[in-house]
Amino acid sequence: MVGFAMRWFPPAGWRFDREVLRIFPDMPRARRAVLRREMGRNMGRTLFEILHSAEFQARLDRFHVSGPGLAALEAARATGKGAIVVSGHFGQWDAVRAVLKARGMETGAVYRPQRNRFYQRGFLAGIEEGGRPVIATGRAGTMDLVRHLRQGGFMAILLDEKYHAGVPVPFLGRPALTSTSAATLALKYGLPLVPAYGMRRPDGAAFDVAFEAPIPHTDALTMTAAINDSLSARVREQPEQWYWLLRRWEGT
Repeated sequence: MVGFAMRWFPPAGWRFDREVLRIFPDMPRARRAVLRREMGRNMGRTLFEILHSAEFQARLDRFHVSGPGLAALEAARATGKGAIVVSGHFGQWDAVRAVLKARGMETGAVYRPQRNRFYQRGFLAGIEEGGRPVIATGRAGTMDLVRHLRQGGFMAILLDEKYHAGVPVPFLGRPALTSTSAATLALKYGLPLVPAYGMRRPDGAAFDVAFEAPIPHTDALTMTAAINDSLSARVREQPEQWYWLLRRWEGT
């Protein structure tokens, strides 16, 4: 579906080119065309897998797990402490929650409600299948999020969308309005803050799920910058796995 929109809705293609050229100004047109197709294919698969989450989670052999962050999350769960997992619209982000749920660490999610009510029902059901609770953005949702974390719950938050009330923090080398809420909550309640990513393998059906080391507790701005740096490194390494249509930077 994403690839179809990119092909038949010119503004989407123009926006894609504009955003990619912000970061890779010397990328040739032919390379951008390949990147556009690969991104569209990956995002289409990801959305399909979320809408069919039960089937997606059933094939545990497809998830190849690595990284020190998983042990940190297991330690938090063993002591009854909550945790925050941060990621972005990169690869198959729900592969992270599938791995955690399979290991007895069900992880809820923060999401932005969709305007299309038909799509909203299927999308929300898929996210809930991946792990509960699913908390909508907004003031009431923030209260529910805090309550869940204080009760020892795990939550996953995607931090790569523009947050108009946020602060400018470098992302891929450019200032990007970013929420500091994940870092603030981690500091306030003494929770591990773990970047994690589900990278789709070339076969399209298997995933490398990487749990990076928890971000050291310093201050909210420094920790948020570390989150952006973590995702930036992943995007530079595999740009086709990130969703370039997010209007991430100021003025877009």
